[in-house]
Amino acid sequence: MTEPLVRVRDLRIGATVYPPNEKPHDIEIVHGVDFDLESGRVLGLIGESGAGKSTIGLATLAFGRGGIKITGGEVWVNGRDILQTSRTDVRSLRGGEVSYVSQSAAASFNPAKKILDQVVEASVRYGKFSRSEAESRAVDLFEQLGLPEPETIGNRYPHQVSGGQLQRCMTALALCPQPQLVIFDEPTTALDVTTQIDVLAAIKKAIHETGVAAVYITHDLAVVAQVSDAIMVLRLGDMVEYGTTQQIINSPKQEYTKALVSVRSIEHPENTPTDEPILRCIDITASYPRTKLDVLTDVNVEIHAGQTLAVVGESGSGKSTLARVITGLLPPRIGRLVFDGQELTPDLASRSREDLRQLQMIYQMADVAMNPRHTVGTIIGRPVEFYFGLKGEEKRQRVIDLLDEIEMGIDFIDRYPAELSGGQKQRVCIARALAAKPKLIICDEVTSALDPLVADGILRLLLDLQRIENVAYLFITHDIATVRAIADSIAVMYQGRVQRYGGKSKVLSPPYDDYTDLLLSSVPEMRLGWLEDVLENRQMESAGN
Repeated sequence: MTEPLVRVRDLRIGATVYPPNEKPHDIEIVHGVDFDLESGRVLGLIGESGAGKSTIGLATLAFGRGGIKITGGEVWVNGRDILQTSRTDVRSLRGGEVSYVSQSAAASFNPAKKILDQVVEASVRYGKFSRSEAESRAVDLFEQLGLPEPETIGNRYPHQVSGGQLQRCMTALALCPQPQLVIFDEPTTALDVTTQIDVLAAIKKAIHETGVAAVYITHDLAVVAQVSDAIMVLRLGDMVEYGTTQQIINSPKQEYTKALVSVRSIEHPENTPTDEPILRCIDITASYPRTKLDVLTDVNVEIHAGQTLAVVGESGSGKSTLARVITGLLPPRIGRLVFDGQELTPDLASRSREDLRQLQMIYQMADVAMNPRHTVGTIIGRPVEFYFGLKGEEKRQRVIDLLDEIEMGIDFIDRYPAELSGGQKQRVCIARALAAKPKLIICDEVTSALDPLVADGILRLLLDLQRIENVAYLFITHDIATVRAIADSIAVMYQGRVQRYGGKSKVLSPPYDDYTDLLLSSVPEMRLGWLEDVLENRQMESAGN
């Protein structure tokens, strides 16, 4: 038996909370967790938002974010208890021996520096490689992770690549210095299903080839089953179940684990439109300033009141760009927008307050969509006051009602974004959009940061609101299960064009075009060996062609 690279014993983590009208007090958020992790093996941490997954992962770097403190236990990495080492030793540990892939690459990269400079920084600083060697290794990793133009993509700035591409760049950043332990915190959350397969395969291959140990944090049990050797299920800071991947997937013992394994999103019946569209996108062609390349070409879609159009496609296909056009952030070069029977001004700055109220957006990256210096109550309350003029107790009560709708409650009203989990941040963004009582909400991957049980509840909430308020949704997602759960119609996008469009039953029924078939076949299944089967089928199809 070899000594584990990581050995955690009775790990306890606490935080100070500041409830309204009460004195601050300390609470414990992780309650005595134990696990071992050997080199070359992967431990999956799974559980609902706020379960403590990311908090435990960061503890292996002797780090507590947002006022969180490690209050007890031991964390041994490579033969030493890092909770008892000096600050200098811990600093050399991070980025050298242990690296981290965060959930939100957009919030982690420096927008003022080129991607390549950031990817090689740790490797050069810790003397792992010379600058030229690190750059060569970075290019190899870019290629392995399926990034376009691997030789030159590092010369771009973070805002010049898509969200999925930036997440893969962050994976390259973590692997570049050849660490002994990597913490993957939701590394495929922002990726479409086709890209997710390539990234999962690359991560799995890198782990086995380098012998690095990894902690893989996710809310998607089907994904973690493809890369993990063991899985720990967490809930509210407690270890619910811990075992091999095969045991957790095939023979879960605890009721909560059984619920995670068996959860299936609701199947929303397709509704046939009976009225005029609330929004029509007519011949939309768009390009970014100072470029001649069209990122959207001849896009024609429509959305009806009380119904949902799901826009699906791989990273960089134009899904979020279409949302920017509709919201006025990127005026189209050609084409028109008709909203509620009236021509919609293409430029955001020229739109009326009523136009702004009726068309809201929930962003993909909750981390960068909220002011970190504002409380939850301020964030949700701003549209309540701006659009409806509510103030004082009336405004506060409306905010409390919205917090109840998203299943968070009054206890969160005075918290700051840094004190929330990824899923809680996204729910606050949902409440902010609902606060304006809009006719159309653009939902950009709003459930991608949520565990399956919470995501299912959010989808039910959105459907209930749709039935009550007759609100329409443009739902941008790469999750086919979410499409089945909420969509009435679907637009499949590829390279800025609408590849397939129509009612849900039509789009999701054969015969498929090649790209739609690839999307549907790439949805992770809750079984061991699924990833290898998909990769083998791709190789066979490639050889046949």
